[in-house]
Amino acid sequence: MLKFELQKAADKLVREIFAVEPGETVVITADTMSDHTLVDAVAAGAYSLGAFPMVITIATPESVGKAADPDIPVEALTGALLGADVWIEFNHQWLLYSTPFEAAMEKNKKLRYMCLVDFTPDLLVRTVGNVETEQLQVFMEAFAQRHREAKEMRVTTPAGTDVSFRLDPTHVVAVDCGKAGVPGMHMLTGQLNVVPEFGTVNGKIVFDGTITPPFGHIPSQPVVLTIENGKIVKFEGGREAEEYEKYLKDFNDEGMLKMAHIAYGFNPGAKLTGNVVEDERVWGCTEWGIGYVSPMDAPPAGQDAVSHTDGICLNSSIWLDGQQLMAEGKIVDPVLYELSPVK
Repeated sequence: MLKFELQKAADKLVREIFAVEPGETVVITADTMSDHTLVDAVAAGAYSLGAFPMVITIATPESVGKAADPDIPVEALTGALLGADVWIEFNHQWLLYSTPFEAAMEKNKKLRYMCLVDFTPDLLVRTVGNVETEQLQVFMEAFAQRHREAKEMRVTTPAGTDVSFRLDPTHVVAVDCGKAGVPGMHMLTGQLNVVPEFGTVNGKIVFDGTITPPFGHIPSQPVVLTIENGKIVKFEGGREAEEYEKYLKDFNDEGMLKMAHIAYGFNPGAKLTGNVVEDERVWGCTEWGIGYVSPMDAPPAGQDAVSHTDGICLNSSIWLDGQQLMAEGKIVDPVLYELSPVK
């Protein structure tokens, strides 16, 4: 059960990453498929700091994001989140991008939120408790600055990904490196998220890591997406590619075929397990989101869609404005290499 290690990691999450203070309200959401040993450890960590932990467990929704709205107590949950200082989400079916999420992020200007979907004690220990964040933060901030200065990006992988697109300077480059002590949306340490200029993504994207939803596991053979002007126009790769195409098209929403964002994996403790939150932080991967984009990430309107799905591309090579920064998952830019905690 890693009981001692789990409590150390839980304490680090609330104390170091969230900077929880006495008197703050820490809402922890879960559903009936969540790991409640983990939930209790984080609640205990918050309580030990003099904060008020509030655990809300709901029946597991059928879907995620806004598609989960019919299965959740929207008004009651929204009310709780509007009064929270910190919201840590341990749901199996995530509430990220749901109506309560949108309302809380829009109206509660003090809220610090983090999505830790399907977390287990072992996962928290490896990706939070055992990660020295200080050097990682320096490296990731330097990497993010390269993005803020760039205009074009290209990504390839050994599995066949070859895609290019333009970068929009008005879109947020989100750096999740263990600094969730300020209001806003945060993700697990070790991800750098970039929203391309909408409608400019062209080429092929090959998912050879986890796809969630609908699968929640690594496909038996890679799923190949052909992208034209930011929209998926072709699915290839066997049975799971057919299932994925049906899943996305059954929403009857054109937004669910549009590329949303690309994110880098930069967590030294992450490994490929089938949990998308961990898999998308495996060092050297890139993760593509499809569907909804928050107005916070792409002001002023974001990208509308009824839900969101993510897929992983392993061992990515990256070019910004023609300069190569990564080669098959390894940092090759000399300046970034010196800053990197992984050589």
